[in-house]
Amino acid sequence: MFRLTKVIFALILFSCAWCVSAEPVDINSATADQLAESLNGIGKAKADAIIQDRDKNGKFKSVEDLARVKGIGSATIEKNRDKITVGIDVPSSPAAPPKAK
Repeated sequence: MFRLTKVIFALILFSCAWCVSAEPVDINSATADQLAESLNGIGKAKADAIIQDRDKNGKFKSVEDLARVKGIGSATIEKNRDKITVGIDVPSSPAAPPKAK
């Protein structure tokens, strides 16, 4: 009985650690390794394809844009939707108007 309790406790600890460490990944700035480690159904080859598509066609504007990468369909996008972010470029602040003399 004590052994079963230890096993259950260990499983709970591992599952909690996974939930806490599961941070969303920005598909516009992540490396291929980060993509492959963070996303379900995305291995090294598809992660490399995401990077190549991003370099060739520009940044992704939405999560759905991942579908433009060969081998990534709506099912893969849906099961990873909560793990994906699309970084938004923040425009620089406008230049201050010249001071009056």
